[in-house]
Amino acid sequence: MRNRRRREPDPFDGLLLVDKPTDWTSHDIVAKIRNHFKFSKVGHGGTLDPLATGLLVLLIGKGTKLSDRIMSGDKVYEGTIHLGITTHSQDRDGEILEEKDASHITREQVETAIQNYLGDIEQIPPMVSAIKKDGIALYKLARKGKEIEREPRKIHVYSFEVTGFDNPLVQFRVKSTKGTYVRTLAHDLGNDLGVGASLDALRRTGSGSLNLKKAHTMEEILADDRDSIGKKMVLIGDMMP
Repeated sequence: MRNRRRREPDPFDGLLLVDKPTDWTSHDIVAKIRNHFKFSKVGHGGTLDPLATGLLVLLIGKGTKLSDRIMSGDKVYEGTIHLGITTHSQDRDGEILEEKDASHITREQVETAIQNYLGDIEQIPPMVSAIKKDGIALYKLARKGKEIEREPRKIHVYSFEVTGFDNPLVQFRVKSTKGTYVRTLAHDLGNDLGVGASLDALRRTGSGSLNLKKAHTMEEILADDRDSIGKKMVLIGDMMP
């Protein structure tokens, strides 16, 4: 029987803030960092879709014990909604289901419709998601062309504002509780406007008290080794009052 070589104890315990590039999954980032630095424990504090960029909080060593604390933090996003295009995944990566002319939609109409998404609301998660039904992720069922009924989830949207408008593109900023599907906000907003919509771009800029100011690109991180990566980390001791 082949003996598996044990990894050395992680030299640091804490958080590593990554400015996630597009097309990488959160799992890709975790696996890359774990293997590059030979860390024994690496997790993350909230998934980002492959389309999305921005703040991905990695939990290193004993930092994995902070998972619930990090996951429960409110999130801040900036992004772009494409009016007139509905996709099966509710973002630009999905199969286009319907296209409608949205040229008549004004910024004022969008800002008025957005008011319906402030405060406590219920949101039906998309089929293309990691939520599980009978132990099977919904996105796996969606790949087979299946769609099942999903229970609505309560979320809270603190703010949802239009930051730019160039029809059919709507730039926005939103702050909400954990578990919010921003692409579903885009999808539902498009339905309210009668033209459909999908998420064209998304960037997470904040998670709880953490933000992009201390985040590093993958290129910057991978230029380090086990001895030097600690300089880029938020250590557990630094997070205590």
